[in-house]
Amino acid sequence: MADWVTISALSTAGGTLALAGVTLASVRSANRAARVAEQSLLAGQRPLLVPSRTEDPAIKVGFQDDVWFYVPGGQGTASATDAAVYFVISVRNVGTGIAVLHGWHLFPEIQLGADMLPTPLADFTMLTRDLYVAPDDVGFWQGSFRDPGSDGYRAARRAVEEPQRMSIDILYGDFEGGQRVISRFLLAPRETDEGLRWYAGVGRHWNVDRPDPRGR
Repeated sequence: MADWVTISALSTAGGTLALAGVTLASVRSANRAARVAEQSLLAGQRPLLVPSRTEDPAIKVGFQDDVWFYVPGGQGTASATDAAVYFVISVRNVGTGIAVLHGWHLFPEIQLGADMLPTPLADFTMLTRDLYVAPDDVGFWQGSFRDPGSDGYRAARRAVEEPQRMSIDILYGDFEGGQRVISRFLLAPRETDEGLRWYAGVGRHWNVDRPDPRGR
């Protein structure tokens, strides 16, 4: 004679197990969908800065001491006085999100090579004003040394007056403060019919908050 109580219990347990399996699959599917949606959202907010193009409009950039520079597309400027050393680079945002610039670090010589590393975050000079660059638009980075007695001022002034090529690491991220990137820009002096020009380039980009695409 069949033990209907046992059969009923086994049937209930089997149904519960099947329901649990379906629920787990649904949760995993929902989690995957959420991750994909989050990745798509972040990708739509991701900035990437490069030098502006030569055909881009020139920009006028001022400093707090009322010193102004007019910088053509694809270029930067470097200028030294007894009081300060000024730098500007015209940049273009080729990413999909607004770039918010955070800080910078200048090397008074070119820093290139397969084994080069980005500037540690603690070594960046943080900007004292908010600089934003909209997607597919032109903006600028600016920085200055204002202590004539500092090693940074002396090295920067020497590089400007020689003149010699320099590297500048620029730290920036999206408008929420995430997805930070360090881009290594270059300034190269060239004599032209119009005088000395500083042409801008970019050597490398490093992710701060996301995996390095070059990781081995």
